[in-house]
Amino acid sequence: MSDTSGWYYCLTHQTVEQGKGCRGGDRMGPYPDEATASQALELARERTRTADAEDKKWRGDDEA
Repeated sequence: MSDTSGWYYCLTHQTVEQGKGCRGGDRMGPYPDEATASQALELARERTRTADAEDKKWRGDDEA
């Protein structure tokens, strides 16, 4: 179920949407505002980089 007031990033159209829009599987969110939704891909990249670094540290194969 989509939040009708939240902001989303549509992966299909590469645009920001508010409320009902494209199907949930094609969207990232909800985000608190339009500006944050527009940064969805970079936010996801940063979270992935952080998780990858934590995984390397946990496994003991970090290069630090």
